[in-house]
Amino acid sequence: MEFSVDRDSLLKELSLTQGVVERKTTIPILANLLIEAVESTVRISATDLELAVSSSFPAKVKQSGSGTIPAKRLLEIARTLPAADVRFKLLENHWVQLNCQRSSFKLVGMARDNFPALPAVPKTIATLPCRVLTGMINRTIFSISNEESRYTLNGALLVLKPESVAMVATDGHRLSLVEGDVEVGGLKNELHVLIPKKAMGELVKLLAEAGEEATVEFSKDENHLYFSVGGRLLVSRVLTGQFPNYDAVLPRENKRVVELDKDQFTAAVRRVALLADERSRAIKVQLDSGKLEVYSSSGDYGEANEAIEVKYTDSPMQIGFNYQYLLDFLGVIGEGGSVRMELKDEQSAGQLRPADEKIFRYRYIVMPMRI
Repeated sequence: MEFSVDRDSLLKELSLTQGVVERKTTIPILANLLIEAVESTVRISATDLELAVSSSFPAKVKQSGSGTIPAKRLLEIARTLPAADVRFKLLENHWVQLNCQRSSFKLVGMARDNFPALPAVPKTIATLPCRVLTGMINRTIFSISNEESRYTLNGALLVLKPESVAMVATDGHRLSLVEGDVEVGGLKNELHVLIPKKAMGELVKLLAEAGEEATVEFSKDENHLYFSVGGRLLVSRVLTGQFPNYDAVLPRENKRVVELDKDQFTAAVRRVALLADERSRAIKVQLDSGKLEVYSSSGDYGEANEAIEVKYTDSPMQIGFNYQYLLDFLGVIGEGGSVRMELKDEQSAGQLRPADEKIFRYRYIVMPMRI
């Protein structure tokens, strides 16, 4: 194997693989990248056995071949190199030599045969605009549970229909549901798949590199999900199990409604949160005629409150929320605009939604806290 490639192109592709490379592993080969040079193209691949990513880019290939290189060390070297061509050459005993202008490195590789084989990509079954999938992931990923014991909640449910898409995630304390009327290319029947949280995080990176106007091709087999974006591919193991019946927990009687300026409400929650209890992160929201007040209290720090003028004429009520849950939602809504807070009573889940979002229908349900 011998080839040369532009340093900036190399660095971009190396950066996209780092989230998948297994650093703390009992299987040393998983800390390496597989590099394959064929004709005028180089492909690099990384895997942690649960997730795999591969990327191809043009290169001047002098001799076809393949080898493995320590991923983290290669990235560190590439970051320090000047903006010039980087030459790779496979040596004896799996060593790989790198040259860039007056710099030269020899890295200890491992046998290419030790690198896990990536599954073959099946036929594409659905095509989606990258901007749609990116928007859905950003609006749901923070609601995914981090508790390993709640296995089916460690990912988001993607629901694809020929003319619509939806994604939902929950950790038992809050639920994010985003829906959109989008034509899904190539899809004939309704399809439900569970996408693991880590796969969603890596997928967002690939989608961002591709750009909003690009499309992502989706396919699956019994054990894996496949997302192809341009010359890049993400492969994820399927999450098995039954996702909860989320439709049953969606509020239907939240008739106390108040519309808030998104930026004003966000700033108020951030300020009041400074004196909230660090463990519970609890704040109190109180609605009264013409105003909404946000309170926090901590035995260690003190108390804080802030009032916002709103159009509200219903009966007074107060409810407690985890302030971080509110900020997570507010953080993915675009600058400016308004949000609707829809409440029933102190013991029932609250619902928030953007008042004027055009592409998606976005609902965020948060369980109340006792204060």
